[in-house]
Amino acid sequence: MIRNREQYEWAVARVEQLLPLVDDNTPRTDPNCIELELLSNLVADYSEENFAIGKPALGDVIKMRMSELELTQTKLAEILGISASRISEYIAGKAEPPLKIARDLVIKLDIAPAVVLGL
Repeated sequence: MIRNREQYEWAVARVEQLLPLVDDNTPRTDPNCIELELLSNLVADYSEENFAIGKPALGDVIKMRMSELELTQTKLAEILGISASRISEYIAGKAEPPLKIARDLVIKLDIAPAVVLGL
């Protein structure tokens, strides 16, 4: 178990040293392969516990998808059959979409249901 930032930084540096020494053809019994797997798991565990990003906010995901699909709030409102001001409220986090609109966001913007439902 990695207990502090110093150990974490050492482990990350060691993983970077081991990466060029191990490839898909390296036997799993090779000491470098074993060490790389163990350290990688430890680094991942420490990172997940100490540097977790968190869940994306629905408004941020809507804005990102609008940008990717080159949609304005007005155009998205037309697609969903609601007002542009309602879209603005969803983006700002001032309102949550009802089930029908949530379903349409999942389908029409290809947003993960868990994000729309706040899971």
